[in-house]
Amino acid sequence: MPRIDHCVKNVLEWLYSTQCAVCIDPVEGPLALCSDCIGDLPRPSPQCPRCGGRYPGIGLCGQCQHHPPAFDVTIAPLAYRPPVDYLIHEFKYRRRMQHARLLGELFLSEVGPRITILPDVIIPVPLHRSRLRRRGFNQSMELARPIARSLGIRIERRAAIRTRDTRPQAELPIKQRRQNIRDAFAMRSPIVYRHVAIVDDVMTSGHTVSQLAQCLKYAGVEHIQVWALART
Repeated sequence: MPRIDHCVKNVLEWLYSTQCAVCIDPVEGPLALCSDCIGDLPRPSPQCPRCGGRYPGIGLCGQCQHHPPAFDVTIAPLAYRPPVDYLIHEFKYRRRMQHARLLGELFLSEVGPRITILPDVIIPVPLHRSRLRRRGFNQSMELARPIARSLGIRIERRAAIRTRDTRPQAELPIKQRRQNIRDAFAMRSPIVYRHVAIVDDVMTSGHTVSQLAQCLKYAGVEHIQVWALART
């Protein structure tokens, strides 16, 4: 019952809130953020178009030229700094489910004009069943819902699964992340789509989405975009 009551409270807050989700000032626009907090949203440094990492040059960064990831394009419009990190943390760890719609709409408001060719389907990064049971929801799935609904794209929920309950990537040194996520995904059913967008909330080293993309490429997907709200 306490968990149900908490969910009901979140829904009511979302339905009737006219306050900014960060500073609680009055909100005038369609997003649950005031104009000041929208203006304070952190944009990343110049990015490599493939991996989304910091790269002030032209074209692909050196890492992507010599060791390209399995995905083809990264769209990550915001940096994982305040207030974006606060909103994501509240959503993932304090069950502020109303933030899922806010974060999805925030992604669309930042990158909508840049998405000129829509993918055939969206695939949220899967959680292992044990972590899904502990958390109660998949944050990537919840973030994907408002994006898919707005763009009119189907979400593919069943084709890919997570086979191992890996340690959170953010807890590991960069050199251990590739090994931690190796062979962590598998295809549960055939996939007929050729252009896919993988949705995740935060992209750090990119190893997680690259492992998932590798499975999708082996299954016959030809072009893979990564859509992440924020990049570290």
